[in-house]
Amino acid sequence: MAQSISLFFDTSESLVGKDKYLNSPYATAGDRLYMVGHQDGTFPDLGWHIAGEMGGVWAHPIKLMDGFEITVKNKTQSQLLTRASSFVNAPFGNKVVYENVLSDLRITRLQFVPDGKRAVFVELLIENQSDASQDIDLELMGISNLRPTWLGEQANMVDGADQSVFNKRLGVVEVKDSKNPWFLNYGFGNGTSFIKSEGSKKGKPLSKIDKIGKSLTVPANGFVSIPFVISGSLKSKSDANAVFRNTLKKGYFLLKEKSARYNTIEDNSKLTLSDKELEQAFRWVKYNTDWLIRDVEGQGRGLSAGLPDYPWWFGVDNEYTLKGLIATGQKDLVYQTIELIHNFSKKENGNGRVVHEVSTNGVVFNPGNLNETPQFASLVWEVFRWTGDLKFLEAYFPTIEKGLSWLLEENDADKNLIPDGFGMMEIHGLNSEMIDVAAYTAKAFDDASKMAILLKKDTLSKFYQNRASILKQKINSEFWVEEFNSYADFLGTNKQALELIDAAIVRADTLNKPWAEKELVQTKNKVLASAENKKQGYVLYHNWVVNTPMEMQIAEPKKALKALVTAQNFTSPFGMFVTGIDRDEAAGKDEGSFAADKKIFSYTGAVMTLPTGVQAVAENNYGRPNEAYALLKRMCKSFGYALPGSIYEVSPDFGMFAQAWNMYAFGVPLITQFLGINPDAYHQKVTFSPVLPDALENGSLKNVVVGKNIFELSFENSGTTLTYSIIQKGSFDLTFKQPEGKYTDWEINGKPVKPIVIDGVEMVSFSGKVNTLRLKK
Repeated sequence: MAQSISLFFDTSESLVGKDKYLNSPYATAGDRLYMVGHQDGTFPDLGWHIAGEMGGVWAHPIKLMDGFEITVKNKTQSQLLTRASSFVNAPFGNKVVYENVLSDLRITRLQFVPDGKRAVFVELLIENQSDASQDIDLELMGISNLRPTWLGEQANMVDGADQSVFNKRLGVVEVKDSKNPWFLNYGFGNGTSFIKSEGSKKGKPLSKIDKIGKSLTVPANGFVSIPFVISGSLKSKSDANAVFRNTLKKGYFLLKEKSARYNTIEDNSKLTLSDKELEQAFRWVKYNTDWLIRDVEGQGRGLSAGLPDYPWWFGVDNEYTLKGLIATGQKDLVYQTIELIHNFSKKENGNGRVVHEVSTNGVVFNPGNLNETPQFASLVWEVFRWTGDLKFLEAYFPTIEKGLSWLLEENDADKNLIPDGFGMMEIHGLNSEMIDVAAYTAKAFDDASKMAILLKKDTLSKFYQNRASILKQKINSEFWVEEFNSYADFLGTNKQALELIDAAIVRADTLNKPWAEKELVQTKNKVLASAENKKQGYVLYHNWVVNTPMEMQIAEPKKALKALVTAQNFTSPFGMFVTGIDRDEAAGKDEGSFAADKKIFSYTGAVMTLPTGVQAVAENNYGRPNEAYALLKRMCKSFGYALPGSIYEVSPDFGMFAQAWNMYAFGVPLITQFLGINPDAYHQKVTFSPVLPDALENGSLKNVVVGKNIFELSFENSGTTLTYSIIQKGSFDLTFKQPEGKYTDWEINGKPVKPIVIDGVEMVSFSGKVNTLRLKK
């Protein structure tokens, strides 16, 4: 009998799903293959990007199969395993449990995808709960569906009919796409018998259904472990066979390796908090992120956006995600993803413009919205701050330089330094001078100025800094709308505004939001009464992007505080609305399902983790950690709501069940703000500026990598006294900062110190391997 992989599930942290969400999706994920099905063990057609095709087994850029079904038989009974009793999620895999099979059997389906392999290992752990041994037959029905991923036709990937044969020697069904060298294998190995072929799946004439079996005896009050493997190849049958044999033979050891790697993910930037709910959510966000790695031959390796409908690569999603990920020690993955996005952008655009969306076959769907290009510059700078790798900076600075030129030379018709075009908000007509594009552009020029200094381009640095200063001033004057205590959605003329107002009124009316309709009508009347047609700021949708000036710390403090208070009007129990006018009176208390009433896929009315994370970052930037903490706790309400261990893209249970940018929403507020790590690895310096909410009494962060140094931090926060300890393996120069007047007495290692004051901030500098600061009010 094969060595059971159940040991790893028994000894790992795992979470049990809810009965009412057994008919919702999950993933068994690896970097070269993943499997998506329902928690009840079935494989229904699901997803909208390729309608009904986003589930099953994928080895990008192709799909292998829609899934499989298992039937258990004895001499008198037959049972199809269609409704699991429970679903359990572990970081590295999952198990599906079937109780009372043929009355006396309990079957647990354990499954994981080995690192670096196009294969999924499935084990059926069959327990006999009777006092007599049982002879049973297992019947595995595989539904092959070898086909290209999204936009495959643009990459000359033409789907052919699946053709299958049974390889008795290997004990597998071998399936080939008739027009391509795409292969699928599945079977139990030795002891597999062929039963029959059943043609194709209804509605999918190019698919192929085959049934295979295996006979076994389960001892009285005992168990047997039966593995089977699904493998694939993009190039040859021999490759698929080799992967099949290796995975079947070494499944236990492959999971041992994967489990150990996940322990490393946990240990890097290992966060411990007095708030165990927040601690657990962050730990699993790290795991979720790993599920989204796509390593595709001929394209590259990097983080995809989300499962099941966005399993490919996005510029903007990674420009958020990687800022959080670099703080968790995942330097290699960060570098690989940046290289991937950069290479696609260079090939597609060649002018510094950064792509928005690329399928795993290399076809670019959108060559880039305006926000992607400046956000790429700021991402590179943030990663450099953590690594201190000057070669990394030198490699990407030419693209940044080109991109900033492209941004204003080709997208700024009136030459006011504010680019014209779409940013984050995918609402028809919102493509004039958008607030998020302006804010991210200002930050990009500021960051590029710092890069230019290090690269000895002093004149360019001054030029960039000048542009950053002008843009910041414009954001705080031209985009600020005092009437709403908010930054504007966009700058535009009366004519542009009227068209958008009419569209927004239709939306508000359709969604039955009378308060929003009333506000929009008032705005329309003011525009109609105005004789001027000059460009000005308009607040129409209350989109979340109006908070990006605070996220980028560009907003003037007085305006920022007003805008942060305004933003609180557009929250639900789960976080920030994407579009504020979608909010209604129930939003403040409704904690129910978002998915329940959705007949077609739509983000209208959505509350998302990215806007909520952006808002948390913004709150911390202006000394409001209690408000930031409250937003993180709102996101925690979505943790495990539908899929145990995961936070959906749209709160609490809609859209992607695993979403990359959650790493930004949690990682940046927790590590760089609450714990206060501000790295400068190149100069071997770290500044600590913790912004701690009252609710966090204590915590620690271990194995934090900054350059070639490793830090361990801990804090105790009583309200009147902050004790903050720093241990470093290296010898970086350290600085500790707090707002002027927050604490009256400062000590380092038990000795009183007097901080210096610069621009309203008190600070002390020190060095040494171990230091403890104690600050008292």
